[in-house]
Amino acid sequence: MTTTPHSKYADFEALREQAVALRREGLSLSQIRDRLEVYNNDVLTQLVKGEPAPEWTKRPRAKDELRERARELRLRGMTYNQIQTELGCSKSSVSLWVRDLPQPDTETSTDRAKRAARTRWDRERPLREAERQRTKQDAAQEFDPLSEQTLLATGVALYWAEGTKDKPHARRELVEFINSAPDVIRLFLRWLTLVGVEPDRLRCRVSIHETADLSAAEDFWAELVGIPRASFGKPVIKKHNPKTVRKNTGAAYRGRLVIRVTKSAELYRRIEGWWCGIVLGSQPTA
Repeated sequence: MTTTPHSKYADFEALREQAVALRREGLSLSQIRDRLEVYNNDVLTQLVKGEPAPEWTKRPRAKDELRERARELRLRGMTYNQIQTELGCSKSSVSLWVRDLPQPDTETSTDRAKRAARTRWDRERPLREAERQRTKQDAAQEFDPLSEQTLLATGVALYWAEGTKDKPHARRELVEFINSAPDVIRLFLRWLTLVGVEPDRLRCRVSIHETADLSAAEDFWAELVGIPRASFGKPVIKKHNPKTVRKNTGAAYRGRLVIRVTKSAELYRRIEGWWCGIVLGSQPTA
């Protein structure tokens, strides 16, 4: 009968139970061999088969650190060639270490140029914005408080740019002004006071897109003008064209305020006359 290594040990299973227990306690193969007096390497291997070796018995490999570094670089988006150059190892090793990781996006020269431009712009934007604000502040300091004559001319020019005007084919001798800028509306109201228009002659309404918050817009303009929201006229609702992409959206969008002055035919004629006077006054003298 052929003799196997196991046959030299009376109870292999009992011996295996002891070997497994010792292995789980953290003993190395040599310690188990000495403890159980099993000097046949094949039998010793079979006794602990399936049981992992304790961490302390594992030798650190020189390439383990390189492998982890290669995986880190790959996750940062580096190519095989870049990792090879960085670590000084073979490209085949790099491939073996990182092939399970997702491939980085390939960046073209155009992509790099765009990224560089964005980086440069991110750096320059706050500088340009600071310069922009300085220019505005310096320009604002060039004006003293407006005299009545200057305010009168400013309001006339503002109305002639933004207000309703009479035409030969459509008689419109009435004062109606529309704008979306709060500062412009404040200036126009100050001008109306200058030319003698009482607040009870003002009629206001909002012109706004149908997708905006009409209630919030009316609250905003009512507070700005200083009249009750309940006195606002029927709003002008603009239909949204789904083919267009609107930029004037969000909480800051409040539409435009329409201000109409009642019994204003005489005032309109004066505005037109004032405007003619401004134009004639601006002509160079002979």
